[in-house]
Amino acid sequence: MSRIIEHFKTIAKIPHCSGQAHALRDFLIDFGKQHEYNVELDDADNILIYKGEPNLALQAHYDMVCMGDAPNIEIYEENGWLKAKNSSLGADNAMAIAMMMVLIEDGYELEFLLTSDEEIGLIGANSVEFDLKSKYMLNLDSESEGEIYIGCAGGIDIKATKGIKTISNDLDCYEVSISDLPGGHSGVDIDKDISNAIMQLAGFLDEHDINLVSISGGERINSIPANAKAVISGNNIELFKNDNVTITQIENIPYRFEESVISHIAAFQHGVLKFNDDLGIPQISQNLAIIDSDEDILTIEVSVRAMSMDELDIQAKATADYFRDAGFEVDKRDKYPAWSPEKNEFTTMVTQKTGEIFGKSTYKAIHAGLECGVLKQKYPHMLFASIGPTIVYPHSTREAVNLRSVEQTFEVLKKIIQEIIP
Repeated sequence: MSRIIEHFKTIAKIPHCSGQAHALRDFLIDFGKQHEYNVELDDADNILIYKGEPNLALQAHYDMVCMGDAPNIEIYEENGWLKAKNSSLGADNAMAIAMMMVLIEDGYELEFLLTSDEEIGLIGANSVEFDLKSKYMLNLDSESEGEIYIGCAGGIDIKATKGIKTISNDLDCYEVSISDLPGGHSGVDIDKDISNAIMQLAGFLDEHDINLVSISGGERINSIPANAKAVISGNNIELFKNDNVTITQIENIPYRFEESVISHIAAFQHGVLKFNDDLGIPQISQNLAIIDSDEDILTIEVSVRAMSMDELDIQAKATADYFRDAGFEVDKRDKYPAWSPEKNEFTTMVTQKTGEIFGKSTYKAIHAGLECGVLKQKYPHMLFASIGPTIVYPHSTREAVNLRSVEQTFEVLKKIIQEIIP
């Protein structure tokens, strides 16, 4: 087992869900100091580990999307892939951290920028305060071998809330649920025809004459919902047969929504709204990620992404207006910039070294937020590129990383370092 995988398995044992990664933060700080590197921590819990006079910064985030049983992660290997039993794996982005740990052990004079809470809005990257010296920054958060990412989508989260009036209910009550759908990343997987549990449930309920008592669903703002459930009341509901929906009669609840909101939810445009044929990725998309009715307040959360800031602003306004038209109050938050594709001397060199190992190299842009978009604004003197090993189904319990790809990506990384630091 390689040192990279040994380090990855160590990281996996340390809880580091977004917003709760303090244990891993402290571990990484101690690791850097133990190997006689300078270590800095800023107010946003970003970590900078460095020594010497570096000209290359490596960057990754140290939080993960915890799905299923995570942060209790049980790792296993299957046919050359590393996976986790009933949880997200955290290869996004801990495999990059593991590679960095090997480089730190070997004493490379580099800047290692480890950012916090990337998965919940690029929070750390937005607040980075370090005085970085390097001319180049290589992000290690991409997920396809042999591909050099030189652009990414911008995004914004939209939270819509509405007070719900209730009236008395004397009809039988039933819980209707859709569970254990595949889930996936709301950016890179949005064009893969993965069913959204909330949308599927709303569509089912909209086909029938029901009264809504409560509704909830979704796991994370940046994940395609795998689970959703509603409590409804009505007549002969047990006759609503559907192979994908579980219907269970429950104890009667004496109230229900005064107005129906199901039709508005069912009509929401979830998924790819515009496709970029040149890049082979979505240009504009949105994911209805979370819904909840709690304490007479209905809350809906949507993530909107676009490959240009103009399109992001236009779509965010359209989405906000859609909910305002139905009487919701709308809050836009956690906006992050798109990274416009750019080829330069650094991307050319990264492409060359990638081709030497993989026998191929392709420029790509990704329909997801990379911290390069934020960091490029903070460090305009730097040239950026992004690479990474092949990871499939991040942000879900199906997440897996290809072990051969990890080793080969690390070989690319060492070639890049040797080119910049002879």
